[in-house]
Amino acid sequence: MSVQTGDILWTPPADVLETTRVGRFLRWVNEHNGLDLSGHDDLWRWSVEDLDGFWAALWEFFDVAEHGERSAVLAERTMPGARWFPGSLLNYAEQALRGAGEGSEDRPAVLGRSQARPDVDLSWRELRDQVARARRVLVDLGVRPGDRVAGYLPNTPEALVAFLAAAGLGAVWTSCAIEFGPRSVVDRFGQVEPVVLLVAGGYRYGAKPIDRRDQVAEVVTGLPSVRTVIDIEYGEWRVAGAASWPALLAAVVEPLAEITPVPFDHPLVVLFSSGTTGKPKAIVHGHGGITLEHLKNHALSWDLGPGDVMLWYSTTAWMMWNALVSGLLVGATIVMLDGDPAYPDLGWQWRLAEETGATLMGASPGFVMACRAAGLDLRDLDLKIRVVGSAGSPLPPEGYAWIGEHLGAQVQLNVGSGGTDVCSGLVQNNPLLPVRAGMISGRALAVDVHAYDEAGREVIGEPGELVVTAPMPSMPIGLWGDTDGSRLRDTYFDTYPGVWRHGDWIVFEPDGSCVVTGRSDATLNRGGVRLGTAEFYRVVEELPGVADSLVVHLEDPAGGNGELILFVATAGAEPLDETLIGIIRTALRTALSPRHVPDRIVGVPAVPRNLTGKKLELPVKRILQGTPAAQVVSRDALADPTVLDPFIALAPEHQETHA
Repeated sequence: MSVQTGDILWTPPADVLETTRVGRFLRWVNEHNGLDLSGHDDLWRWSVEDLDGFWAALWEFFDVAEHGERSAVLAERTMPGARWFPGSLLNYAEQALRGAGEGSEDRPAVLGRSQARPDVDLSWRELRDQVARARRVLVDLGVRPGDRVAGYLPNTPEALVAFLAAAGLGAVWTSCAIEFGPRSVVDRFGQVEPVVLLVAGGYRYGAKPIDRRDQVAEVVTGLPSVRTVIDIEYGEWRVAGAASWPALLAAVVEPLAEITPVPFDHPLVVLFSSGTTGKPKAIVHGHGGITLEHLKNHALSWDLGPGDVMLWYSTTAWMMWNALVSGLLVGATIVMLDGDPAYPDLGWQWRLAEETGATLMGASPGFVMACRAAGLDLRDLDLKIRVVGSAGSPLPPEGYAWIGEHLGAQVQLNVGSGGTDVCSGLVQNNPLLPVRAGMISGRALAVDVHAYDEAGREVIGEPGELVVTAPMPSMPIGLWGDTDGSRLRDTYFDTYPGVWRHGDWIVFEPDGSCVVTGRSDATLNRGGVRLGTAEFYRVVEELPGVADSLVVHLEDPAGGNGELILFVATAGAEPLDETLIGIIRTALRTALSPRHVPDRIVGVPAVPRNLTGKKLELPVKRILQGTPAAQVVSRDALADPTVLDPFIALAPEHQETHA
């Protein structure tokens, strides 16, 4: 199946207003507000022009449990500093534990799948009981509202139970993936000073057992604030001197059923940026913002609700873990996966989707394209998937075509882009919008998102900075330790005062569809023409013999074109010879433009990526410009700690050439 960028591959069904949650919400809004909204464009425009009306309607539509008396919806519309729902009291955990409706107590809430142990499944009744027991454990350990509880854990039901227990007490949760190195963990957790630390002594990555007890000991030593270390007793590893989580839960005589209502902006979680420059940002998200944003996103964008099963591979370090957990908010069953996502082969996740009856499956662009390249055939599986979600990087049109061929034309591909900073999407699809190959369908509801040029003017049909011009409830309530708010302002509002600059480069079309072309801080600016990195990768990584690539542009201080360098990792033992270099140059010139032809193409063993799989374009650029690698990125934040060495070796050569 051959498709071109912009080709329409899926259109909303005729009965979309009756059969989808966003359709029913639109009709409900019309009935309760005297409006006449007829589709996505109308609904989006109303949602950003009447923020008070939209978010109040969403709260009522989803019957969010309210324990206070709000005095307003949006008391102050300024950015930063917007104040949402003053006077309201709620709790994320209460909303998440409400279940899938009457009679759902014995239905599955969590399906735990792991390569380290047998399956662990929890019904809604069992989940509520475990969380109530865990709340009692934390209270008995002296945890109080505002205290921090941290998890150095794999993606397991134990992590979920601990998170919901902490949230239910008004404590603040934060987590790191078990594969993170001790320095990375201490750099993160050390900022928030947790009093309780939950750990696992090891895990399995495919067939490989990985003992992490020495790393756990280093982390504990580096966190003097921790009063209690608890071992979830995962797999065959036990952490010396740690309390037993299963034993603590089993010993509870009187589970603590009560949940503590907290103000809308009370801290819920601290999420961390990727940590590519300096210490990671500790981004604080509140109970109210995450509850409302994820209700909106999961139900109205992903069309997720009771009876659905959500499978999206993630680690506890990524915002997608929080998004996965929030499947509970809308009454869906969530699948928690731990292990090698491609073991014993790329079909593992798809077979799990068949086994669990997943109706929403997350599939990263890299995973989709790897499945395509491997010739994986899904057509013999009995899949129930209605929606495939994809995020993290652009998905080429070929990936859209592959999903359509193997899952069927009825499956909606929902590609979106957002980030840890808002813990949600800014641009993405919903059932009211068509699916266009290689593109994101439109703006997320209640997100006033646009592309700006350097002068702060909106641009259409050309690249610009992705900006948000009105407040969102899930924007951070702050950065941890940033008492005067200066770091928050410098991070998001330094370029366009009063406007959120997200740090992505995006092209909007007149109909609202868009393409995110890469990080704006790693964007290539060659002779005044800005080039997104994603378009390079789409061309280069489709070529035989190329396994991976990374492109950087080194500016000329004298104002010339600078130097465009493409780093290529070849497939297998394939050499980067003159023949392959010629093929790459021709392909870029032909598919893109002469401006896209690199000045140099350099072979490297591998492309640097962080632990969530993102290419480290900006760190490589800064290393080549002479910044010491230790100031640019923590090696513990790399999927392969040695992968930067070839770039460090190249830096003196570049400096000498441009001296």
